Amino acid sequence: MNKMNKVYHTLKTIFLLGWSIFVVFPFLWALTTSFKDANAITSGATYIPWVDFEPSSQGWTSLFTTGSQGINIIGPFIDSAVVTLIASLVSLILGTLAAYGLSRFEYRLGFVKNSDITFFFISQRIMPPIVLAIPFFLMLKELGALDTIFGLVLVYIALLLPIAVWVMTDFFSGIPKELDEMAMTDGCSPIGAFFRVILPNSVPGLVVAGMFCLIFGWNDFFFAFTLTFTETQLLPVSIVSLNSSVTPWWSLSAFALISVAPLACVAVIVERYMSRGTMSGAIR
Repeated sequence: MNKMNKVYHTLKTIFLLGWSIFVVFPFLWALTTSFKDANAITSGATYIPWVDFEPSSQGWTSLFTTGSQGINIIGPFIDSAVVTLIASLVSLILGTLAAYGLSRFEYRLGFVKNSDITFFFISQRIMPPIVLAIPFFLMLKELGALDTIFGLVLVYIALLLPIAVWVMTDFFSGIPKELDEMAMTDGCSPIGAFFRVILPNSVPGLVVAGMFCLIFGWNDFFFAFTLTFTETQLLPVSIVSLNSSVTPWWSLSAFALISVAPLACVAVIVERYMSRGTMSGAIR
C-alpha cells in the first residue's frame, strides 16, 4: 500500500510540474519577448536577458506613444474597462434580483415554470455567437449605437446577465427560506428581508458571479470586433490588429501581458477571499 501511495504521489508531482510548465511557459515567453527588439527576435530563440540578448524597452514604450512607431494602448484599455465594469455591474444587479425571485417565489404561465425561466436565461449562452451577431447588429443600427460604448454595454449586459442569474440562482437556492420567514416575522417586508438578511449573506456568491462577468466581458473578442469599426476599439481587437504582415512581436507580447494583468489581479483578490474561508458555499 505504501508503495502504491509513493507511485501515486510521484505521478501526481510529475503531472503537476508538467502542467505548471505548460501554463507558465507562454507567460515567460511573452515576458522575455516584450523586452526584445527586431534584431533579437530575428536572431533565433533566446530566453535569458543580458545573457542571450540585450533587453530593450521598445515594446513597452511603443504602447504609450502615437505615430508610426506607436500603438497607444490607453484608449482601448479605458474603453474595455468602462464597457466591462458597467456591463458587469448592471448584470450583477439585475441578475441578483432575478435570481432571488426565481429562488423564492413560484411563477407559472401555462406550462412555463421557474425552471423554464432559468433555462431561458442560461440558453442565451448556449447559442453560437454568430447567431446573435446579426440581431445585435441590426438592433444597434436602429438605435444609432453601432461603434459606440453605449451599444457595447447593451450587448454585454445581454451576454453577462445569464451568467449572473445562473450563479446567483444556484447560490440563493442553498440559503434556507427560513431566514426570509424569520426576518418577515420580525416585521421586514420581502424586499426588506432581501436587503437586510439575504444580501449580506450572499457576498460570496456575488463575488463569484462578478468574477465570471468580468472575465467573460473583458475577454470577449467576437462582438467587440463585429459591432465596432473606428470610433470605439476594445483591447482584444487592438491586440489582433497588431498581427499584420510584419508582426511587432515585442509590442504584441507587452500588449498581451497588460491585457492579462487586470484578470490576474481579480484572480489574486478572489483567491485571498477564498483562503479566508468566506467563499464557502459559493462554488459547488
